[in-house]
Amino acid sequence: MGYYQTNPQFGNVSGNLDRIKASLEPIEADLLVLPELCASGYQFLSREEAYDLAEPVPDGPTTRRLLELAKRKDLFIVAGLPERCGSVCYNSAVLVGPRGFLGCYRKTHLFFEETLFFAPGDTGFQVWNLGGVTVGIMICFDWYYPESARTLALKGADIICHPSNLVLPNCPDSMPVRCLENRVFAITCNRVGRETRGGKPPLTYIGNSEIVSPMGDILHRAPGDQEHLCVVDINPADARNKAVTPYNDLLQDRRESLYK
Repeated sequence: MGYYQTNPQFGNVSGNLDRIKASLEPIEADLLVLPELCASGYQFLSREEAYDLAEPVPDGPTTRRLLELAKRKDLFIVAGLPERCGSVCYNSAVLVGPRGFLGCYRKTHLFFEETLFFAPGDTGFQVWNLGGVTVGIMICFDWYYPESARTLALKGADIICHPSNLVLPNCPDSMPVRCLENRVFAITCNRVGRETRGGKPPLTYIGNSEIVSPMGDILHRAPGDQEHLCVVDINPADARNKAVTPYNDLLQDRRESLYK
């Protein structure tokens, strides 16, 4: 499994997808994660601009092109995009695979100006069985809420796929805690570069995409300032051992009645 940390050009959906396709052609992997809003860019100036760049799922150009790539490469891909559904836009991520479209997650916890352009996600946290491994999706700022990763773990996720456009510094050092407290793998795929549009303060993306083990070990972390493609081998079964000691099971020992 792996990630491709990119630096998309705002609004150049076709060109950004061309670069993704070319970069992924040489690799061999089972699962790969791309950033949040990986082909559109992030710093929208208006709700209308976000709507114009948003696409239907699964019939829009981004999902279609990812489906073609997934089929040709025998690869599962998780990628973020602005989703258009009727008159509403969501900050979403699609999951596609060699046999087609599997599903779409809409971001639950919107960050900063996303609240101006997108509706809060209504899908809830979902998992998909890819044949021997179960994956779940959360997007960027969702990590800030421990309930996001915990819900996915309780639903059986072995791997949390985490497309991101991180600008705050905290996530890379926090995801090992999310993985440890849920005993799951996580692939956080961020972007790099800088966007400054319409006189707004610039957004600088921190990179540092990473793959983290169920024991909280960082298996690989990308640089903060350049594109980076990484694939590592894992054993998904490592995420199914929730024993902390011979007397403690991480999930079975939860006392939900006292958490209200």
